[in-house]
Amino acid sequence: MNIYEVVFKDKGKGYYFNGHELQIPNRVTVIVETERGLQFGRVINKLDPEKKSVSLDGLKDIVRIATKKDYEQYLKNCRDGESALKNARQFSDELGLDMRFIDASFTFDRRQLLFNFYADERVDFRELARKLANVYKTRIELRQIGARDKAEQIGGIGICGRKLCCASCLNHLESVTMNMAKNQNLALNPSKINGACGRLLCCLSYEDEEYVRCGYGMPSVGDKVNTEFGIGQVMSVDILNRKYKVLVNDELKEIFLDDEKVA
Repeated sequence: MNIYEVVFKDKGKGYYFNGHELQIPNRVTVIVETERGLQFGRVINKLDPEKKSVSLDGLKDIVRIATKKDYEQYLKNCRDGESALKNARQFSDELGLDMRFIDASFTFDRRQLLFNFYADERVDFRELARKLANVYKTRIELRQIGARDKAEQIGGIGICGRKLCCASCLNHLESVTMNMAKNQNLALNPSKINGACGRLLCCLSYEDEEYVRCGYGMPSVGDKVNTEFGIGQVMSVDILNRKYKVLVNDELKEIFLDDEKVA
């Protein structure tokens, strides 16, 4: 099988599809089958089975290479999606709904019109959905997304200077907890540990398992410990190198823990 990575938006996240016997160069546009219906996308990479493994379970198909007519239909869908977004905002204002719409998009076959919106509380949008369905005569889906999903949709640059992980490399958003920041001995300063979405950085979860492993038996800053130099107070901790500094009789002493005690 020929497996291709396809994106639906410029600089968007890539998804894998089965091209079967199709030989498709990079940057060629295609029509693919998705759970929402047919979609228009662009091939950005052909999978090398020797370098990266991808689960083939439930992998959808590339239906065909897009034609000029397909491209014209895609452009029309984009224009209509922008118009639908304006109408949705107008209707929601008329109904007094507190909704901030992110985007609107038709599936390629126009069987569904999807709106992504952000709201602080749960919104009853049934009347809005009826008004939109009366105008566009297709299935309407209004999807309320969270702050992290909003960042994934919009994209941006993180504090590391790279593109947001949620909008580039993450296929799904995992739970991130404050304990992960504590395990890594980070200052619990929101400006340092929160991402562009205002929630905890996704990358806190990347090394959490290793920090937990290396932190086994390590003291915390401020603890009183008994050392070969005497009783002192822990002033700083280097978790990954399994060492810490202790103030003993007004002198800083560096203590290394035995790595053999860490499984």
